[in-house]
Amino acid sequence: MENTKQLLVTASPHVRSNRTVKKDMLDVIIALIPAGLASVYYFGYRALILILASVITCVLSEYIFNKATKRNQSIKDLSAVVTGILLAYNVPFTLPVWQMVIGAMFAIVVAKMFFGGIGQNIVNPALAARAFLMASWSETMTSFVPPQRVATLKTVKDVSMVSGATPLSDPASFSTMDLFLGNIPGCLGEVSALAILIGACYLIVRKVIHVRIPLTYILTATVLLGIFGPDGFAASLRNVLSGGLLLGAFFMATDYTTTPMTIKGQYVFAIGAGILTAIIRVWGGYPEGVSYSILLMNLVVPIIEAHTRPKTFGKVEAKKGKENE
Repeated sequence: MENTKQLLVTASPHVRSNRTVKKDMLDVIIALIPAGLASVYYFGYRALILILASVITCVLSEYIFNKATKRNQSIKDLSAVVTGILLAYNVPFTLPVWQMVIGAMFAIVVAKMFFGGIGQNIVNPALAARAFLMASWSETMTSFVPPQRVATLKTVKDVSMVSGATPLSDPASFSTMDLFLGNIPGCLGEVSALAILIGACYLIVRKVIHVRIPLTYILTATVLLGIFGPDGFAASLRNVLSGGLLLGAFFMATDYTTTPMTIKGQYVFAIGAGILTAIIRVWGGYPEGVSYSILLMNLVVPIIEAHTRPKTFGKVEAKKGKENE
């Protein structure tokens, strides 16, 4: 795929672009750099270690799997690198490295390669691995340390002594500016809304993603949280900036493989994800709902596309012709 000069980008067979999988993945990697820099700034060198561990494990897992199954090597398309970065961005900086490695292996081998590789996986590999890590090690996946307390952490084992509430569990503890800049406890890639928005703007300008899914998703979740949330519409901006809503909306809900190709389907997908996110945040036992909402909507993409696919030309006329006979 990486050697392909032209890639089909729409359902119309005559519409082509010089975009390739490798070019798109490279653009996504560039767009993710600001969030990575913000995580290292707020959480220190250990954030970089987790990101590198995740990326290296993802690339090696895909390489070894292809070698073992005698498939053509696909690591040059950079999709494994993107999966590794996104997975690392969905964990706290205190996560043990060995758990990060296991999660990365799950993302590539189970969630991606078992289904045939890029373009054939049914759910987002990074989010599937995050759900796996949450189910396996919920305590370490929910141990968040405020950036101001990072320096007091002598070892990762001391995290329970300095763990703090996140903006979703205790919204009154953080200012809007802290939420925007990233001076808050949380997962590596979700804390800085500013960094995420810089990357999102890059992807939109480069035409790697379209705004319809992210904006529809964010608007749906925000409106429903304003109606049913404890703080109403007064907390609308806080709801957008808190948790993984922005990261999920721009970098995971826009995944080509696991979202609908039809425009109507994309709106349905985004609205469904927004509804599920609001439901989980308001009534769920876990304050964040982005990962699970996108994963659940990934599973119903075939149904969405079946009901939003344009009718084939000539189908109606052929029916009428039979009736006249």
